[in-house]
Amino acid sequence: MNQSNNRRSFLKKATAMVGAFSANSIFNELHAAEWDNLEKTYHGRDAVEMASNEDYWAVIQQGYSASTSPIVMLNNGGVSPSPIVVQQAVERFNQMTNLGPSYYMWQILDQGRENLRESLAKLGGCSPEEIAINRNATEALVTVIYGLDLQRGDEVIGSHQDYPNMMQAWKQREMREGIVYKQLDFEFPIEDDEQIVRAYQNAITPKTKFIHITHVVNWTGQIMPVQKIARMAHQKGIEVIVDGAHSYGLLEFNIPDLEGDYFGTSLHKYLSAPIGSGMLWVKKEKISKVWPLICAGDPKSGDIRKFENLGTRSFPIEQGIGEALNFHNAIGTKRKEERVRYLKDYWATKAVEIPKLKLHTSLKKEYSCALACISIDGLSPSEVYSQLIKLGKIQTSPIALGKLNVVRISPHVYTKISDLDKLVECLSKISKG
Repeated sequence: MNQSNNRRSFLKKATAMVGAFSANSIFNELHAAEWDNLEKTYHGRDAVEMASNEDYWAVIQQGYSASTSPIVMLNNGGVSPSPIVVQQAVERFNQMTNLGPSYYMWQILDQGRENLRESLAKLGGCSPEEIAINRNATEALVTVIYGLDLQRGDEVIGSHQDYPNMMQAWKQREMREGIVYKQLDFEFPIEDDEQIVRAYQNAITPKTKFIHITHVVNWTGQIMPVQKIARMAHQKGIEVIVDGAHSYGLLEFNIPDLEGDYFGTSLHKYLSAPIGSGMLWVKKEKISKVWPLICAGDPKSGDIRKFENLGTRSFPIEQGIGEALNFHNAIGTKRKEERVRYLKDYWATKAVEIPKLKLHTSLKKEYSCALACISIDGLSPSEVYSQLIKLGKIQTSPIALGKLNVVRISPHVYTKISDLDKLVECLSKISKG
């Protein structure tokens, strides 16, 4: 083994000693013994059955400082709070960094990215050589949007229900380069996959090069039939970009099984990783064709790491992702998915009985999980939002998007049933005026 390999091996071991994927991880320090006993008690139980087991979830809730917050946080679709172990990991790595930034950042923490890449890939059911770690879904997807070669007149199909940052990136390419950005308009909820697929199919012309799909629509919680759209698109030689900001770390799926070509996500939503962490997946054979947003070395390289040249950034935040993965994996994706869906159904099925209140999200499990939105006749989203803050210190997200004027509500695993009872009580009071 040459000197370079020896050094790389040493640094990887040094990082492992202090990192999340070691026997000395903060998760192991705080939770391993108790959660091992918890898992033995409930081993083999069906995830749907476990979704309503309050004894189990009470233990999970204790892992979040947000569970005791004076604010009822029901905007986890925006940014989720991190578990205590993740907060402590970021602080520990920050303290380490400040002992000597240029040493600990570049010589120790930077080397931990490979272990982290492998763990993120394992959760995503893909190759580590297809995963780049960055700061959020916007950065991941804009890297792809700006990095693809397109010619004047080439068409891209998206929708008015995609995330604004992605829409603006496509519009900027349209303004500067003369590509054609076509946007579909959906009225959700839609409980018919074929209706959605046909909408994209009918918009295709011989000039269509890419389709941009949001896996879980952040406005309404609609789960889109990504695989079906991708299969249709590929039959016509069209590539597919998937915005997975609200799906990775919540829904149980393997990224390649969506059959898209590119996938970006934020890790600070349902994975509960540190705020300001994200991930890009690019199908291996596509990496070399995407220009990096910030270039270093060969921009046509087929190495996924070319997308990680962000300059100086927060290594403590990046390494804190590892403890979020420990926390998530100890619960299990399917168990988390079913619990969060149960919480959404718990409040939503009660709320639809409230006079003047309308639910704008499907309650069928194929079409929603965490996010749901409501409106109350005669009140604007901002008025409902303000009343929820005033009556119950309940934080939600008011949305005014075209014809959609709603309040989005999104619980997480740390959310208590009593919090949702308070939500329904407050909505009832608001409806009565």
